[in-house]
Amino acid sequence: MSNYKISKPSLPDYDHCLVNFANSILKHFGAETTAPTLDMADRYLEKDPRNVVVLLLDAMGVPILERHTSPDGFFRSHLVGPYSSVFPPTTVAATTSIDSGLYPCEHGWLGWDCYFPKLDKNVTVFLNCDPLLEKDLPPVPSEDPDAPAFPPQEECKPSADFHVAGTYCGYKSVITKIREAGGEAYYSTPFMEPYPKDLDAILSRVTDLCQKPGKKYIYAYWNEPDTTMHRNGISGDAAHDVVNALEKRIDAFASTLPEDTLLFITADHGHMEGVNHCITDYPEIKDCLVRPFTIEPRALNFFVKEEKKAEFPVLFKQAFGDAFWLLTKEEVLEKHLFGKGKEHPEFRGMLGDYLAVAISDESILQTYFETYYMIGGHAGSTEEEYQIPLIVIEK
Repeated sequence: MSNYKISKPSLPDYDHCLVNFANSILKHFGAETTAPTLDMADRYLEKDPRNVVVLLLDAMGVPILERHTSPDGFFRSHLVGPYSSVFPPTTVAATTSIDSGLYPCEHGWLGWDCYFPKLDKNVTVFLNCDPLLEKDLPPVPSEDPDAPAFPPQEECKPSADFHVAGTYCGYKSVITKIREAGGEAYYSTPFMEPYPKDLDAILSRVTDLCQKPGKKYIYAYWNEPDTTMHRNGISGDAAHDVVNALEKRIDAFASTLPEDTLLFITADHGHMEGVNHCITDYPEIKDCLVRPFTIEPRALNFFVKEEKKAEFPVLFKQAFGDAFWLLTKEEVLEKHLFGKGKEHPEFRGMLGDYLAVAISDESILQTYFETYYMIGGHAGSTEEEYQIPLIVIEK
């Protein structure tokens, strides 16, 4: 166990979050909005720059910047202020919110793994495959420092012959909405054409697009420092080196941008490290479940057998004490934890009977393999995970 101080849950600020930022972009380009805008972004957009660039660095929350960068360095000297991620503060939910302008309850991309009622199965959302369980992984983690942090994607079994989340929880992106409103908008991410595969290629594409005539929006994404911090934690040399390398590289990149360009640098969520538990070590809790939990190791939904519904919360409390905020489905809905707006038709069916949200540094994972490799994590209700930066560079 850890010495992390457990306090009441932090909550996302759904009036000053990634959804509001995305709606500022939509409003600026004359596209339809679905939520209020973000004031501290609006005041820069009101100057009507020719190029608007959003560069999202995965997991580069405000506490990460404060831990690893200098106050007078490039990032923090251009920091306009903190604002909020969404719940859960994790890549699937948060990047979908900035890509759509919708709250998680509206778009339905809730976390790394989701239960899809129409398919009646759990799916690893981005990979479109069945979640890996203990039987799918090595029983003892490799001690080889060069061993891959996760099994190759080809070892995963496809969940369907179509993209599950895209089919059942499809949405119209900010890029599409701007184009439909008559504007120009582009991606520069590893997952969209022309599929730039590293940071240099991503930034080079952004620079090239900015040289084109006309008013435009460009959304760029890179998976660091998240990837490094998952494997190595947030406090060591690896995290420090990757954050400072990003700062140096992006400082140089910003100097290449043409005049009349507005560059926003932000994150999808923060990051923390702590204590990992494997659900296999809690057979009484596992026996209560209809299916393996989904969403995230720090935001877990549980579908509980009817005959175990009274017993489950007692067993969970005995096992984990106050490390998690255990909510019924009804409490989740009453608190609008997944956001405001019109719920996606699939949303309630994806939730389960209970949601356990980490308010400590503890996580619960499906496999021993993951508990060994996932040193850092996110998706709980702490300030470390919610607080993200809005960094602004005006050319």
